[in-house]
Amino acid sequence: PSPPLSPSAEERLGGSLETNVVLRWDGQVRWDSPAISKSSCRVDVSYFPFDGQRCPLTFGSWTYSGHQLDLSLPPSGSGELRDLVPNVEWEVLGMPARRHLVPYGCCSEPYPDVTYTLLLRRRASFYLCNLLLPCLLVSFLAPLGFYLPAGSGEKVSLGVTVLLALTVFQLLVAESMPPAESLPLIGKYYLATMTMITASTSLTIFIMNLHHCGPGARPVPTWARRLFLHHLARICCVSQVGDSCGGQRRRTGRRRRHQEGPGGEKQEAGGEKVEGPGACPRAGCLCHQQSLLRNVSYISSCFRRHQAAQRRGGDWKKLAKVLDRFFMGVFFFMLFLISLLVLARAA
Repeated sequence: PSPPLSPSAEERLGGSLETNVVLRWDGQVRWDSPAISKSSCRVDVSYFPFDGQRCPLTFGSWTYSGHQLDLSLPPSGSGELRDLVPNVEWEVLGMPARRHLVPYGCCSEPYPDVTYTLLLRRRASFYLCNLLLPCLLVSFLAPLGFYLPAGSGEKVSLGVTVLLALTVFQLLVAESMPPAESLPLIGKYYLATMTMITASTSLTIFIMNLHHCGPGARPVPTWARRLFLHHLARICCVSQVGDSCGGQRRRTGRRRRHQEGPGGEKQEAGGEKVEGPGACPRAGCLCHQQSLLRNVSYISSCFRRHQAAQRRGGDWKKLAKVLDRFFMGVFFFMLFLISLLVLARAA
């Protein structure tokens, strides 16, 4: 009798080969019946590609009871693996065996069976080098988009490019694993990374809108100025956004040279030339001094409005730069933490 395999994936039963029977002098009969059997196994891909599988293979007879056919364990207590052909994807850790006596309601005799549990572990080096490490390296490019200058015009395109690359990697993962109800570990990592990159791209668009607030924008609110421009800017090491003092002195020198006419002649605010001290015939007139005061007041008010508008634009640019540095650090930390958690779960 040939004990069938359960669960079996054979298309037809009776797959054993016809071999001779060895008969000893003491009446012992030995029959070695080689066969190729196919079985199904429930695959758990929760930790793919660092998963391990347990496949039970049960051998028992449905015809003969334990009084007619007895099944015993091998002396080693496990299956023989010396003639096993190595596989490039799976590593066999062992095949322990257990004997059971199963009573059925139809019969009073017990029916013995032997269950071999095949312990498998996936070789993850291929998936680690071709799927996980490229995803890790590509995902670390996304926070660098916060470090790009806002005037470069490549901040949003970098985030979109990284998102498309991760989508391609996720399609490769979906093709290389069997369909399952549970989401695998690498799928969770890809999903978390893509969510973070989508959030970083959205934040980049918001920060670029703040950076391009012109001089006509409203001033930065007081709470934002105190929180971001003072405290957070000091933590992120962000200085004032604007021209240097040298550029300011050069502009001041150019304004002074423009106030002088050709030949070093000075001009009044009204446009009249002054040849020297005391040359103006109306120098002592009160109406002339009031006109000069009005012109100077108008020029100073225009200059103050221009400085206030430039200061507002500089505050918004500084706020955008502070947010860039802050979110760059936050996203780098979160990506490092997620990668560490994935590797820890895999170990």
